[in-house]
Amino acid sequence: MALEAISYAKTSTYKELATSIGKEKAVRAVGNANGKNVLSIVIPCHRIIGSNGTLTGYAGEVWRKEWLLNHEQKHNGKRTAAD
Repeated sequence: MALEAISYAKTSTYKELATSIGKEKAVRAVGNANGKNVLSIVIPCHRIIGSNGTLTGYAGEVWRKEWLLNHEQKHNGKRTAAD
């Protein structure tokens, strides 16, 4: 799955994700599928951002998406069992 290929502490856009699966015009479908992700801790949907860099939609609320992204940036390369 393309979503799982996004590395820890990295982000991608809905458009980039659609392009990576060969469906460049399916940006809305990618967004809808991302929003239905029931395994958000395992499959990191919080790493998908808007094309303009904004933090758009997240079932766990945008403030939590921001926290997760900041947490990953802070701990990138320093992951431990406690992380």
